[in-house]
Amino acid sequence: MRRLLALIFIASAAGAQTEIDTARVKLPNFAIDKTEVTVRAFSEYAKQNGIQTLAEREGGGFEWGFGWQRREGWSYRRPQGELAAPNEPAVHLSWDEANAYCKSTGGRLPTKAEWASAAYTEQRKEPTSGYESGLTYPYPVGIDSEGMNNNRSHHLPVATTKEGVNGLYDMGANAWEWLADRRGDEALTAGGSWWYGPEKTRIEGMQWKPASFYAVYIGFRCVY
Repeated sequence: MRRLLALIFIASAAGAQTEIDTARVKLPNFAIDKTEVTVRAFSEYAKQNGIQTLAEREGGGFEWGFGWQRREGWSYRRPQGELAAPNEPAVHLSWDEANAYCKSTGGRLPTKAEWASAAYTEQRKEPTSGYESGLTYPYPVGIDSEGMNNNRSHHLPVATTKEGVNGLYDMGANAWEWLADRRGDEALTAGGSWWYGPEKTRIEGMQWKPASFYAVYIGFRCVY
């Protein structure tokens, strides 16, 4: 299966972005990516701009073992050592790298307030999947945590888990997401990841991390 995914990546990662790569949800005050930025989208951006990420230049991204450990060769292209499929979320990227990508698309990283508004409060006039307009939910997928990727072993391709509030995917779990908010050398992340339990997907679960950090479970999405 991994070999098949690698062949798919080689065949299509350099090609044009697909509808899922560019899909956005329009809310009253901004629009937000429907999914986390994909490997395909970031690969196209990197190729066009001659970008080599910190993880690629410095020998690999980080994973938690006995403390944070660098894994040789791990990057957004090889998140856990093997080639990623084009529709997996792009991880092993620092805050600056995520921020630069968003700017290249005419967007930016979301603020805490924007991200929380999109993740927890249904704002569509005609919601799908049973969500109620105007209601604020404790989890990005509703009143309970069922349907998020908290599998504790790896992330999943985007838009394959349960559709969340506002029609967004993986605002809870799959990968932490960088936010615009900074305090010195740290930046805020939201949503939790596959490595954590559902409690980290709630608004109080947001975490500050070094902005220069890049790891196997941190990705991002943009607002416009």
